[in-house]
This record gives sequence, structure tokens and C-alpha cells, in this order.
Amino acid sequence: MHKIWLNSVKSLIFSGLFFMTACAGPPLKLVPIPVTANPTEEVGKLQIDIASARQQQVNVLAPTWFNKAESSLAEAKRLIAEKGDMGTIGTNVSKGHAEITKALEMANISRTVIPEAIKGRDLARVAGATTFAQSYTDAEEQFLDLTREIENNNVNYAQRNEQKVVNSFRVLEIKAIKETTLGEVRKLLTQAEKEGAKKLAPTVFAQTQKELQDVDTYISANPYAKEEMHLKAAAALFQANRLLQLTRQSETFRKMQPIEVALWTEDVIENTSEKLGAPDMRDQSTKIQISNMMGTSGALKADRDFLSEKSKGQQTRIDGLLISQQNELQALRQKHSEEISDLQSKLATEVGQKERLEIAKRAEQERLKSEKQAIEDKLAGERKFNEQYNQVQALFTSEEAECYKQGQQMVVRLRGMSFPVGQSIIMPENYALLSKVQHAIRTFDDPSVTIEGHTDSTGTLELNNHLSQMRAEAVRGYLLANALTTEDKVTAVGYGSSRPLSPNATTEGRAQNRRIDLIITPKGQLTL
Repeated sequence: MHKIWLNSVKSLIFSGLFFMTACAGPPLKLVPIPVTANPTEEVGKLQIDIASARQQQVNVLAPTWFNKAESSLAEAKRLIAEKGDMGTIGTNVSKGHAEITKALEMANISRTVIPEAIKGRDLARVAGATTFAQSYTDAEEQFLDLTREIENNNVNYAQRNEQKVVNSFRVLEIKAIKETTLGEVRKLLTQAEKEGAKKLAPTVFAQTQKELQDVDTYISANPYAKEEMHLKAAAALFQANRLLQLTRQSETFRKMQPIEVALWTEDVIENTSEKLGAPDMRDQSTKIQISNMMGTSGALKADRDFLSEKSKGQQTRIDGLLISQQNELQALRQKHSEEISDLQSKLATEVGQKERLEIAKRAEQERLKSEKQAIEDKLAGERKFNEQYNQVQALFTSEEAECYKQGQQMVVRLRGMSFPVGQSIIMPENYALLSKVQHAIRTFDDPSVTIEGHTDSTGTLELNNHLSQMRAEAVRGYLLANALTTEDKVTAVGYGSSRPLSPNATTEGRAQNRRIDLIITPKGQLTL
């Protein structure tokens, strides 16, 4: 009874909230775009806002308003491409900003009204449920029914049907863990056994078998222990991959002479030490060599952490100086404005024609001076951007990346970035390219970065959307792990197969469409 009462009160509260925000609230408030604004830059701002909203799952938490914002963006882009009317472009951009703001508001309400459905959906996707094409599509459509009804002020419907959606995603989640994750564990175990794991790594083989059996039993007995089953399944998959690699390495060692194994080990330690800048200690025991390598690695990490903290402190001071300069500039503009107003007032009260002309002349001079300064600032910004663009472009070979300008943004299309089929793991062969990406981002002095993931059309729509998002998130995580920038400066968004560069009918076209794009926005150019 208490729970029913609480739900009733909750419904009344949200009904009142919707009545105020959706029914009784004012129409969308459009903030006009200044006539002096660069339309390409303004469209870029809207595009970044929409990408950030997509990363927050606003496209499914408030699908109607999100789609309206995307339509406004698409129309503004079309008009720019066709050199359409600037006023109409500005109207579409203003409309898009208002629509994405409304979408963000509705998404927050959805998070409060149906939190369990949202959590269930997230866990099912993490487990790999998007591989079950029709079943997942059905569950996703049920979820979208809830959020659309929330947008339509039908909170009661969403609350009544939330548990049904939770159950649909739970079934998919358990199925995905058992068939996808544990299925992969079984495949790896079978492969390891074929390659001699029972003989070469008997203890690890037995441990992996037991871990698989324990996880399977646990999931069947505890279908509601979501987080724990994910952790156990992931641990079993890690163990199975480890078993296969140990088996293969053991087989390699088995065919080698003892001295060859010793030299191989020494070579690994030496190469790692050289990369770390550690001294050559091959004349010492293996244990000492490893300690030397680990000590150097620890010192480098501590140094990197120190530099990262120092950089944050410097950035804080720079931001403070920038704010101070902006305040001073605002004060000067205010002073000029007041002087112009004062001169205009004198113009209105002075009777002499000569004095009025002189005052008008001075007012016009002040206006021209302000306009000239604004133009000079803009040109200086463009010159700096062009210099930075040229520096970054020179970092990459044509096989590694394609660089081009998008207004006052730089797009780096990572041609050389590749992932294992159906996975979002960053492989070691991509480290050199990502190192150049880090250099490119640093060139722009603390910019905002949007990482876009794209796939070809192979597979289902939901699978591609999820995979592209995970790959974009993997690149984002790599950059953050290397202390490149702060979380609020990097957005990751997956577009699946919705933005192809070439037709998906050919192998070459599909290869072009599988890509990671970075959109770098210099600080001060486009403000989110």
C-alpha cells in the first residue's frame, strides 16, 4: 500500500511538472543568431551540441525533440551547401538549439521516470544484446514507446509499462551473456584444447573450465544480480583468452632451445627498457633487469602525473588571465559605449552646428575603431587556426589520416585506424597513430574534440550504432588515460552506418565507411 501511495504521489508530481513545462509552458524560445555571425561556425556549434546530446543518449531518451533538432541541423547544412538565404539558415540554427535544449530537458525527466528501464537497456547492450537483431529491435521499440509517451505528457503510461521493458531487456541480457560472452569462452576453450592446452597448461585449463561452469550456474541461479554476472562473465572471457595465449606461447617455447628462450626473454626486456630510457643491464640477472625496467616505468608515470597536475594548474591560471582580459575588454567596450552615449547626448543638447558635427564625427570614429578591432581579432584568429591546421596536417601521411577544414574546425579522418572485426579494442599497431593524434590535439591549446565512430552497413542498425559508439568511446578513453585533456573536453558519438562516404555495395566502399573521425574545435572558436 505504501509503495502504491508513493507511485501515486510520484505520478501527481510529474503530471504537474509536465503540465507546467509541456502544456502551460511558453513555446520554444528562439535566440536569434547575430547578423555578423559566420553561418558555417554557427552550424558547427549546433552540430557539437547535438553530438554531445547523442553521447548522453538523448536520441532515445527524448527521440521526438532530438529528431527535430537533427532535422533543423540538416536543413541548415543544406541551405549552406546551396548558398541559401542567411536569415533562413540562422532561423534553422536557432530552432535547432531550442529543440536540443528541450530534448535535454525531456531526457532528464525520462531518467527520473523510468530509471530501471534505462539501466536494463544499458546492461543488455553491454552484454551484447544488439546481436539479436529482431529481439533487440522489439525491446528497443518498447523502450522508445515509453520515452515518446513521456514527451507526450503521458507519465502514467511510462510508469505502468516500465517493468515490461525491464523484463524484455533482462531476458536479452542473460541470453547475450550466455550465448555471446560464455559462447565465446567455450569457443576459446575448444580451440585451446585443440592446440594442446591440457598438456601445455593443464592447471590454467582446469581453472578456466571451472570458472565457465561456475559463471553459468551463477547466472541461472541469480538472474537479478546484473552487475555481478557481468563481472563474472568478463572475468571468464579474460581467463579463456589468457589460456589460449599461454598455450600458444608454451608451444613456441617447447620448440625452442633453453638458450633461445633466455635470449628471447632478454630481448623483450631490452627493447622495453630502451623505450623507457632505462639503462642496459643485460649483464645482471633477469630479476634485476625486470626491477630496473619497472623502477624506470614507475618514475616515468610519477613524472607524467606531476606534469599533468602542473599543466592543470597552468591551465587554471591561463583561464583566469583569459577571464580577466575578457572582463577588461568588456569594460573598455562599456566605456566606449558610454562615451558614445555621452557624445550622442551632448549632440542632442548642443545648439551649435559645428559642435554637433564634431561630436557625430567622434562617435563615428569610435564605432569604426571598435569594428576595426573586431575584424583584426577575427583575422588574427583565422591566421592562428591556419597555422595550427598546417602543423597538424604535416603530422600525418596520406595513409594515416585525411585532414580538412570545416569552418573554423579541423577534421582528422583516421584512415589508418582499425579494429578487430566486431570489436572495439584498440590494438598496439594503432598506438603510433594515436600518439600523432595526441600531438595534433595539443597543437590547438586545449580544444574541444568530438570523436565520431562510423561503420559500414553490414549487420543490424542497432548493432552498428552500438559498435560505432563503443569504438568512439575506446578512442576517447585512450586519450583520457594518457592525460591528454579533461573529460568535459572530449565527446564520443557513434553514428553507425548512417553517414557513409561511399556506397556499401563494394569492399572498397565498406572499408571507407568504417572509420573514426576527429573534429577539433579550437578554444574560443565555438563555445558549447
